[in-house]
This record gives sequence, C-alpha cells and structure tokens, in this order.
Amino acid sequence: MIVVTSNSVPGREIESTLGLVRGSTVRARSIGKDIFASLKNIVGGEISEYTKLLADSREEALKRMIDDAQKLGANAIIGMRFTTSSVMQGAAEILAFGTAVKLK
Repeated sequence: MIVVTSNSVPGREIESTLGLVRGSTVRARSIGKDIFASLKNIVGGEISEYTKLLADSREEALKRMIDDAQKLGANAIIGMRFTTSSVMQGAAEILAFGTAVKLK
C-alpha cells in the first residue's frame, strides 16, 4: 500500500477515487508513566514513555486506516494526515485519515 501526504503519487495516474478511509485508536496514560513523567517534568528532558505511547498509537491508527483502504480495493492512500483529540482527562484519540485511490 502506497501512503503519501500529497494529493498525488509522482509518476502514477489515479484510475479511481474510492473515498475517505480512516483508522483510530484511543490510548490512556498509566499511573506509573504519569509518576515518571512528573519527575521528568521537574528536571526536564524527553518523556520517553509518552513518546513511545504516541508512536505506538500512530502506528496502530495507520495500520487500521490501511486495513480500511484494502477493504475498498485501494492500492494507495493520498492526502494522508494524523490528528489527535482529547477524549477525557488522560486519554486521547489518534486518527489517521486520507483518500483511498486505485492507481493505474
């Protein structure tokens, strides 16, 4: 599956547009990570536990979006974007979305 943030794939022609595809996941922080993050906040530096949590969340959302596109028979996704929103205190949704297309 070709996934690009642009509205076209260089060197390829779009045969048909199949529609919007998306994948999301909702993740919550854990008390253990929050305690460590609070300590890091005092001394400064990267909070690697949150970095990993968000990276894993993006990968899961991306995988789910690709699965959605494959169900439509797409071989590419154009205009791919990530967004996030707070669902409740300590939990956030990561959403990956784009346009599923069939390339020639």
